[in-house]
Amino acid sequence: MSIKLPVHIENDVADERMYVALDVPSIYEARALIGMLGGIVKSYKIGLQLLPIGGMELARELKEAGKNVFLDFKLHDIGTTVEKATRSISNIGADLLTVHARPDVMQAAAQGKGFGPLKILGVTVLTSLDDQALADIGYALPASELVMRRVEQAKAANIDGIVSSPLEAKSVRSIVPDEFLIVTPGVRMAGGDLGDQKRVATPHDALANGASHIVIGRPINSVHNPREAALNILRNIRGEAEQ
Repeated sequence: MSIKLPVHIENDVADERMYVALDVPSIYEARALIGMLGGIVKSYKIGLQLLPIGGMELARELKEAGKNVFLDFKLHDIGTTVEKATRSISNIGADLLTVHARPDVMQAAAQGKGFGPLKILGVTVLTSLDDQALADIGYALPASELVMRRVEQAKAANIDGIVSSPLEAKSVRSIVPDEFLIVTPGVRMAGGDLGDQKRVATPHDALANGASHIVIGRPINSVHNPREAALNILRNIRGEAEQ
């Protein structure tokens, strides 16, 4: 059974460019985190961890509560399957959906989204990968060059934006239209625990370098006081906290 989610947005604090990742073990914990953050957070990301245990239902609840919803499902399959999956997902009114930045996958997602509000993002290179990791997988290009190649492919596929590390945001912004979305995970406060992230920047720097949105996970969802952590990140975005 769903619970009433907070609707009120503290407009002088909330910044819809900041998506908080609901990467927690259960829907109950996700709702608890949303409740703790209250009106200071407008935007949430739902990923694969919650997808099989009620993630789509939670996405609908968040939209009904006036929140922005980012479905980070990283679709990667044959074109027909991706197109049909995107069409199904678009019906809930989500704002963002990720697919892998393979040309045929991006083209299929663009076809499947129709004319609704859903925007498609191509995942270029995961922020947990660095040049050595890419070489170990078998890629000849370093991360920065592979990202830029996939950006060009995303533009050609006529999707709405890409996901990249904040380190590539400035270079990407220089070759895309103003309305093109650049969403950056791998965002950490100065001195924060990097976890499995290798290509990172602070919230303020990521946005200053051209990101349209940032995704914050463990710095908010894995700390004792998520609300205070979120407020500190929002202060950083505004240039009022340590850069």
